[in-house]
Amino acid sequence: MDRRWLGFFGILLIAGVLFAGCAQPQEKPGETAAPEAEKVELPLGVLVDLSGPLTTYGEDIKMTVTIASENINAYFEKQGKPYRVKLYVEDTKVDPKIALDKVMALHSKGVKLIVGPMGSGEVKNVIEYVRSNKMIIASPSSTADPKYIGVTSPEEKKYVFRFVATDSFQTKAIAKLAQELGVKAVVITYIGNAWGKGLNEFGSSEFEKLGIEVKSSVEYPDPPPADFTPYIATLEEAVNELLKKYSKDEVAVVTFSYEEVATMLAQVKSDSVLLDVKWIGCDGTAKSKKVVEDVPEKASRVMLYSTVSETRGGAAYEELKKVYEERTGGKTPISYGLNAYDAAWVLALAFAEVYDRLGKYDADAIAEAIPGVAERYSRGEYGVSPVSGEVKFDEYNDRIGSEYRIYAVKEGSWTEVGVWKFATNAIEWS
Repeated sequence: MDRRWLGFFGILLIAGVLFAGCAQPQEKPGETAAPEAEKVELPLGVLVDLSGPLTTYGEDIKMTVTIASENINAYFEKQGKPYRVKLYVEDTKVDPKIALDKVMALHSKGVKLIVGPMGSGEVKNVIEYVRSNKMIIASPSSTADPKYIGVTSPEEKKYVFRFVATDSFQTKAIAKLAQELGVKAVVITYIGNAWGKGLNEFGSSEFEKLGIEVKSSVEYPDPPPADFTPYIATLEEAVNELLKKYSKDEVAVVTFSYEEVATMLAQVKSDSVLLDVKWIGCDGTAKSKKVVEDVPEKASRVMLYSTVSETRGGAAYEELKKVYEERTGGKTPISYGLNAYDAAWVLALAFAEVYDRLGKYDADAIAEAIPGVAERYSRGEYGVSPVSGEVKFDEYNDRIGSEYRIYAVKEGSWTEVGVWKFATNAIEWS
C-alpha cells in the first residue's frame, strides 16, 4: 500500500480515539457515578412458641407476621422508601429462659425490634435485657398486669409494648360470663407463672364482686406437669364440696391455662364429677387446636367457654383472612395473630418515620413515636388499616381493650357464642 494511504489511515485512527475519549462523561477526581438508592434492612425478630403449650397460637402468629412482612415491603417499595423487612423467627416454647437466650442471640445479629415473646413470664424475664440494650418488643399475647412482669412505673416499660389488653379487662369478661351462665360457685386452677397468678388474683376478685363463691384456687407448676392426677383429685374434692350446697348447673371449673388444658381433660376419668359441671377457660385456651383434636368429646361435654380479646378490622381483616386461608388450607387467623400482624406494621412504620428523620435506629425516638403511629395507623392515614381493630395504648404501653369474644366447644368444634363489651359490661349472645 502507498505510504500516503498509510499516513491517512493513521490520522483517522488517532482522531477516532480522541473523539471516543471526548464523548465519554468525565468524572472529577474523587467522584463516582451516582448509585441506586441503597436498601435499608429492617431486621425484625419474631419470638413464638412452635413446639410448646401455645403452638396453635405460635403458628398463627408466625403466619400472620410473614404475610405482614410481605405487605410491608410491598408498601415501602410503592412509597419509594428503601426499607425492607427481614424476619428472624425463633421458637421459645413459652419458656422464659429460652426467651432470654433468643433475645440475646437476636441482639447479637443486630435485631433490635421484636414481635413477641408471647407469654408474660417470658416478657418478665427479658425486660431488663431489652431495657439495658435499648431493644423494642411488641408482644401480641402477654396479658399479665404490669406488676406481675416486674414493672412499677411506665418508664420501666418504655421499650415494651403489648398489643393486647391486660387481664384486668379479661377477668371482668370472665366473671360476667360465669354470672350469665348461672354459675354461683367456682373452683379455679391456674398455671403458676406471672400470667396465671395474675388471672387468679384478678379473677377471684371479680367473681366475688358478682357474688360468685370461689371455693379454692389450685396452682400447678410451669412448665406444666405430665401427670395432672394429683391436681385433678384436688379439684374433684372441691367440686364435691360445692355440690353439697349448689346444683351442677351452678358450679364451674375455671382454668387459667394454656393448651395443657387438653392434657388435663384427657386425664379426667369419664365418670368424674368434673365432667358434670361447666368449664370456663380464657385466652390461653380459646380456639385451641389441641383441645378439639385431642379431647373433642370431653371438651364438648364441659363446653370450655373461653374468652379472647378480639376485634376484627373490616376490609383489611378480610384481605388478610383470604391470603391466610389460601396458605393454610382454609384456616382463619386467631386474635393473637391479628395483634401480631398489626404489631409488625406499627414497628415498621415507626422505624421508617424515625429513620427518615435521623438516618439511624434510635430506640428512644421509636418508642416515643409508636403510640402516635399506632393511632394514625388505626385511622388509615398511611393508606393501610389494622386487622385487629383500633390500636391505642395506656400509660404502660399496654393496649386498651374494648371487647372479648366468647367461644365454646360444641360437637367437637370451637363455636363463637357471644361477645363481651367493655363499655357496657354486657354480653351479646350469638
